[in-house]
Amino acid sequence: MSTPKSKPTPKKAAPKSPAKSPAGSRSRRIAVVSGVAAAAALLGLVSYTATKPPAPGASGSSPVADVSVDPSAGVYAELEAYARRDPADKLALGRADAPVVLVEYADFKCGYCGKFARDTEPLLVEKYVDEGVLRIEWRNFPIFGAESEAVARASWAAGQQGRFWEFHRAAYADGAKEKGFGKERLTALAREAGVPDAARFARDTEGEAARAAVRADQEQGYSLGATSTPSFLVNGRPIAGAQPLETFTEAIEAAAKAAKAAKNTPESAPKNTPENAPKGTPGKPGTPESSGAGQ
Repeated sequence: MSTPKSKPTPKKAAPKSPAKSPAGSRSRRIAVVSGVAAAAALLGLVSYTATKPPAPGASGSSPVADVSVDPSAGVYAELEAYARRDPADKLALGRADAPVVLVEYADFKCGYCGKFARDTEPLLVEKYVDEGVLRIEWRNFPIFGAESEAVARASWAAGQQGRFWEFHRAAYADGAKEKGFGKERLTALAREAGVPDAARFARDTEGEAARAAVRADQEQGYSLGATSTPSFLVNGRPIAGAQPLETFTEAIEAAAKAAKAAKNTPESAPKNTPENAPKGTPGKPGTPESSGAGQ
């Protein structure tokens, strides 16, 4: 975070502005960190509650999370900076300057994520992405072991050849998760997705660039307090679990309305840039609290 440069002090100096004092800067940093910490606590708690395994004897047939998140709940402006808005991002869908960005942290072995991908996401794409209102940014958040890691890298590799969303669709098709994500299966998914260069796909999947990209996504998710999948941010509002369509439409429309109001305000908030992103140390990956979630 940059701080304003202090001007030379005249002999008869006026009282210093609190905004330029070290104490003021510290207070602002504390406020940002507090906001992120509060959001992390909310996302971590609700994410676990939303996708925790059913209690013994309870029906586990429903692929929709049990908890609903009120879309009017807290919006954390600091978390808007987690949207990358990179026009070259091959794992994103929609305009980089769309007023609303939905960031999704998900695992291809997660059943709840598959439910969202098949039933909810296409409707959001048709209603909001195609109209230029929404951008969806994918974050690989593998939490279910080696196969989760492998398919995450494979999805990134498919993206390098412009076929991420086709790979995403194939990997989340009904029954795909049950077939596993071994090496041969990943090759078959790439073929189904129309990835043109199979040899390059294989190299990229095992390359350091893929590992670094997946690791960066994971660390961002852990820094937010996400411990299960799917977890979302909608312009800084945390949403956890494969919630009903209405939860997302209400959150997106509220965010679009707020963005329009901010655009019409003379002094709008700073744009989301990497320089404005919170600089907190990401949480260390560990065993997910909801170790059986979404399976």
